[in-house]
Amino acid sequence: MRIVATIEARMASSRLPGKVLMPLAGRPVLTHIVERLRSVPAIAEVIIATTVNPADEAIARLAQHIGVPVFRGSEEDVLGRVLGAARSVRGEILVEITGDCPLVDPDITASAIEYFLEGRKQNPPLQYAANVLEPGYPLGLAVQVFPVALLAEVDQLTRDPADREHVSYYIYRVPGRYRTGHLQCQPWLHHPDWRWTLDYPEDYEFLKRVYSELFPVNPRFGAREVVDLLQKKPEIADINRGMRQHQPLDQQS
Repeated sequence: MRIVATIEARMASSRLPGKVLMPLAGRPVLTHIVERLRSVPAIAEVIIATTVNPADEAIARLAQHIGVPVFRGSEEDVLGRVLGAARSVRGEILVEITGDCPLVDPDITASAIEYFLEGRKQNPPLQYAANVLEPGYPLGLAVQVFPVALLAEVDQLTRDPADREHVSYYIYRVPGRYRTGHLQCQPWLHHPDWRWTLDYPEDYEFLKRVYSELFPVNPRFGAREVVDLLQKKPEIADINRGMRQHQPLDQQS
């Protein structure tokens, strides 16, 4: 089964325009996400799913510069855009990542893929695996894994704007519709109040501090190193504490 990772990205964020190309340790946010996903052995291809809007030409240029494929589709229909991206690189299993997660962890991503593949051997087989179904992980480590064929099925079943905007929402919003599985958070990482995502200027200040501390020492630093840093310097976690997390109905990447 060919496993591919899509990164949803656009320039027109209402809260922090251009956030996916903002620099962290001298490289754009998107470059970091691509490099982190490329280090996951099970992922055969990483592709950026952006829009046809002229502003997103900058994302397409970056993709060309770093040698990663790009698919351009609708801004509002994110589901259709991600499905088109996965199909364009012959994906069979999809790892869905959003472009506001520059701390996405390769080891957690690999664990989610392994968890999904093991679940596929069960009867009935697992149809969707993620680490977002229960609170636990810091915001910004979200990983979702499911068959491209399942997303194609959902594409035919719903025209609800919320489902089209939030790619996998239809799969898990009604319990029992599909067989889903949650990747449990390890106790050392259980910090649901921490924001490791990029949505506000405060988030960017937080991420700049994390990258300035950790990237020069180890460009492949992971969640363990971030936890250790924040425990030693809790004032860094306070930079973006208390910012409102947007929900599926009002969020778009």
